[in-house]
Amino acid sequence: MEKKVCVIGGGRWGQNHIRTLNDLGCLGGILETNIDQRNKLGTAYPGIPLFVSLDEALQQGFDGFTIATPAETHFSIAEKILQAGKHVLVEKPITLTLAEAVKLKKLADSNHLNLMVGHVLLFHPAIQKIKELIRSGKIGKLEYLYSNRLNLGTVRKEENILWSFAPHDLAIFQYFLEKTPIEILSRGGAFLQPHIHDSTMTILTYPDNIVGHIFVSWLHPFKEQRLVVIGSKGMLSFDDSSQEKELFFYEKGIDWVQGEPIKREGPTEKIAYDKKMPLKEELAYFVDHLDGRPIEIADSQNAVEVLQILETATESLLNKKAIEIPFVQSESPNTDFYVHPTSIVDDHVQIGSGTKIWHYSHVQSGSTIGQNCSLGQNVNVGNNVTIGNSVKIQNNVSIYEGVELEDYVFCGPSMVFTNIKQPRSEFPQRGSEFYLKTRIKKSASLGANSTIVCGTTIGRYAFVGAGSVVTKDVPDFALVVGNPARFLRWVCKCGKDLVMNGEQGGCSVCDRHYVLKNGLLEEK
Repeated sequence: MEKKVCVIGGGRWGQNHIRTLNDLGCLGGILETNIDQRNKLGTAYPGIPLFVSLDEALQQGFDGFTIATPAETHFSIAEKILQAGKHVLVEKPITLTLAEAVKLKKLADSNHLNLMVGHVLLFHPAIQKIKELIRSGKIGKLEYLYSNRLNLGTVRKEENILWSFAPHDLAIFQYFLEKTPIEILSRGGAFLQPHIHDSTMTILTYPDNIVGHIFVSWLHPFKEQRLVVIGSKGMLSFDDSSQEKELFFYEKGIDWVQGEPIKREGPTEKIAYDKKMPLKEELAYFVDHLDGRPIEIADSQNAVEVLQILETATESLLNKKAIEIPFVQSESPNTDFYVHPTSIVDDHVQIGSGTKIWHYSHVQSGSTIGQNCSLGQNVNVGNNVTIGNSVKIQNNVSIYEGVELEDYVFCGPSMVFTNIKQPRSEFPQRGSEFYLKTRIKKSASLGANSTIVCGTTIGRYAFVGAGSVVTKDVPDFALVVGNPARFLRWVCKCGKDLVMNGEQGGCSVCDRHYVLKNGLLEEK
């Protein structure tokens, strides 16, 4: 059965929704309060139900709704639709405040509903192609990108140029980079109306030394909508305001040769892409996900990030200073963890609730991190690593593929794991078949600057002294020190030294008791 969507708002942009959904065979109804406009729509779309009130439309059992009304009405309408248990696409901006956007996201997530924002350019085939080229490594490491969105006219009285033009570009930047800027600086001028800026330049600084510029103005002698993406291997340019709308790859850049910067002038390549209509692609995508499958493009997180950047850029614009952007912690019950803006979490990573990942860390694809963990500054978690619950990893630690940390493990500052027994740079050994497994069992502690040679197992509640080099398995409750690490004494669960009397031992602090059996310690 074909999915049916009701369009709320039959004005200028709402008519585009109506026409496109009708072409897709998915137009179920139209809500328009203006009687003259409603009559025109009734003539243009005979047989399509027309509504005056949202309550009336919600009773008709539509599969989803799109909202193309004035921005100040978006929040109240979307909230009511989500409360009724329906998927919804809201035109940009999704709301006028970040707090309202976060509230809508939380409502959609808690009810397992799709909340999509009308960042239509994310569905432009050229933008999709650029995303594909970035991911494929065509331009190398992405270093710098800028967008000019300029025109004469379309002057707003309610919002400045930043809020009117820049959301498109911010959505694209977030889509390409998949990370939040760490600093924003915005400057501009208000010439036509007091306190409403007509032209702004916004500089966004991202992790990994990536910089973006967005120049928007409605006081410009000609129309220009140009996007340039610059990487270490080449550059991309797309001019959406040109008649041909061509996308070019320039194999140009700067190479360092014997300490000198040398210009690289390679060939220019015209990149082909499908010339599809972005709005049709956007609405078809929304309809295709009315079965409840999660939205991945122009989703509620993208909407929240864009609003956060807009609010921060506005603060910078008005106060004339650079602003460090705070991280917006998702309120979704499935993603209630913290990642500092300078850190990177790759796709296909699972992170438990309550976990915190601090400055300049990197969690690579395929890894699983449990609940209530703490990863300090400059921590690297390799591919396919498993980390249990309540694990604490201090600064400057790398956990490579093949290492497993069970619950409550403590990794001291700058301690080292390895995963290949006999590494050779000349004869690289890559892939899981070369990696020796290293297992750190529950509540073991690894001291600062210690080294755990791969292929070993560290027992439960064991303690590896600072600077020690472990080359063989460590039993439960053992304290080992030195290079190579040797057994020194037994320790309690609480970490205190045990007082041993023959094969019997006890802790003077927590009063636990232990017994030695066949050279191994067990708690009584």
